[in-house]
Amino acid sequence: MNDLLAGLRAAFGLIIHLDHNLVEISLRSLQVTISAVVIASIIGLPFGAWLAVTRFRYRRLTIAVLNALMGLPPVVVGLIVYVLLSRSGPFGVLDLLFTPTAMIIAQVIIITPIIASIGHQSMRELWYVYHDLMISFKTTKWQRMMVLLMDGRRSLLTAVLTGFGRGIGEIGAIMIVGGNIDHLTRVLTTAIALEVGKGDFPLALGLGIILISLAIIVNLAIHLLSRTEREGTW
Repeated sequence: MNDLLAGLRAAFGLIIHLDHNLVEISLRSLQVTISAVVIASIIGLPFGAWLAVTRFRYRRLTIAVLNALMGLPPVVVGLIVYVLLSRSGPFGVLDLLFTPTAMIIAQVIIITPIIASIGHQSMRELWYVYHDLMISFKTTKWQRMMVLLMDGRRSLLTAVLTGFGRGIGEIGAIMIVGGNIDHLTRVLTTAIALEVGKGDFPLALGLGIILISLAIIVNLAIHLLSRTEREGTW
């Protein structure tokens, strides 16, 4: 118990004094995950809206596959990205392996199905409400998608938040394609695993506290934004 309390005191000391390694790793984690979430949202949200307003032969199969991709094993994603970006792979000439870019690519592959699937479920419900009105106004498919994206923005925040939470806590794919290189690709999750292995529990606890705090802050921010919008609507 005493060791735990001492470790927590040391961890909070590192946070309060803005330890250089702690700040560097935290900022890199945010950079990688936020970049991946932005890219995944740009891809996933319009795709979810398109699925909501479009009817085609293999639509149900497409939705089923999309939902299944939400459970993609991160290690498998990391392995695939590693093979594609390795020197013998088709994109090896780009020399992206063991860089933050490779980590972002892996996270985008993991996050996009989550954002697209949750976003589609929300916009599908809206489409049931707006369907007759949109048809009567003879709107184009693009206009219908834009209306769903705008009117469903509160629920879409949940999809984006879920994607962020999935990305910030990722370790398997990140470790494979990033390599956990100090001052280059080391992020919160990989650093925690490394520091625990080294026995540096204060730094590991400090990183863990930041990781949990980020999740709480993002959830509170989304809650406040949603509440503000509801008050503005009413």
